[in-house]
Amino acid sequence: MANIKSAEKRILVAQTKTDRNKAIRSAVKTSIKKVEAAVAANDKEAAKTALTAATSSINKAASKGVYHKNNASRKVARLAKLVNSIA
Repeated sequence: MANIKSAEKRILVAQTKTDRNKAIRSAVKTSIKKVEAAVAANDKEAAKTALTAATSSINKAASKGVYHKNNASRKVARLAKLVNSIA
């Protein structure tokens, strides 16, 4: 355990940021699953609305530094491709 006050603070700050990032990642994963579920059900309208919400949450996560911008872009592109594959 840290004995120095600044080290104790760094531990608290790191834990706070870890919890925040974990919550944001979890929300992104949930939104991605909603898109995939709508695609699996062959529901194009639901998939499009879920894609919009997922894109928004992914981009917010990237802007906060939870995901790298290329990683976020790749996730959005894959989801869009999946939604567009519905006949």
